[in-house]
Amino acid sequence: MTQPLVKQIICINWGTKYGPPFINRLYAMVARNITPPFRFVCFTDSSDGVRPDVECHPLPPISVEIPKTRQGIWPKARLWGPRLADLEGPVLFLDLDLVITGNLDDLFGFGGHDHVILARNPARPLERLGQTSVFRFPVGKLVPLQEAFCRDPVGIAETYVFEQRFVTRHAPGGIDFFPASWIRHFRRHNMRTFPVNYFLQPKLSRSTKVVIFPGGFHPEHGIRGGWRGREGISRSEHLLGYRKLKSPKENLFSYLRHYTLPTGWIEDAWRE
Repeated sequence: MTQPLVKQIICINWGTKYGPPFINRLYAMVARNITPPFRFVCFTDSSDGVRPDVECHPLPPISVEIPKTRQGIWPKARLWGPRLADLEGPVLFLDLDLVITGNLDDLFGFGGHDHVILARNPARPLERLGQTSVFRFPVGKLVPLQEAFCRDPVGIAETYVFEQRFVTRHAPGGIDFFPASWIRHFRRHNMRTFPVNYFLQPKLSRSTKVVIFPGGFHPEHGIRGGWRGREGISRSEHLLGYRKLKSPKENLFSYLRHYTLPTGWIEDAWRE
């Protein structure tokens, strides 16, 4: 596929979990890693504090209340409608909490204009499952998904748990995957295995374009080192910490492997 004249990047923000710092940072990472011209559009419930380079639009309407589940997050279903502001053709969706480490141009040139293309989900290697932290789709292509979701939002959410599974299985015409080396999962691909994680910071391949952070472990955790809930602690503090846990939810091996040194390449990339 030839690259579109104007590359279109979208993101979505609602509530207070992320907000302007994440939106602004994502824009800056895109701008450093793309060949212009491009548009960066954020669908959000508040544009306060968002840098003027970002085109802000209200959250796309949807005719049902988005169900709240313990695992799946379904507000991205808003993006499956027939219109996204005045955008037309393929758009590249990016999560707000990912890190861009390489040029994004190839993500627009890969596959056909009409294809739905997702990152591959490495957490379930036995299931052909996409990851919608990074995915490209033509505006309006996913309308049948939104229509099905609106007919039974709770049932769909309970059946598929994660919206990415629903997209993977039911996108019109099926889905493709971006090359696995382009999009990496921080915990599964970049973190070192035990005991190397105590001596070397997480690795980054030259072919990697985007690093995603599903599962509650975010870029700021990688920058500070340690682990979620134990951010910024030293190696020795982490090694001694297991004995101090009153009701450890992890066995010793799990505890030891859940540690990372501060990661300099995340700090270098994840900035305005």
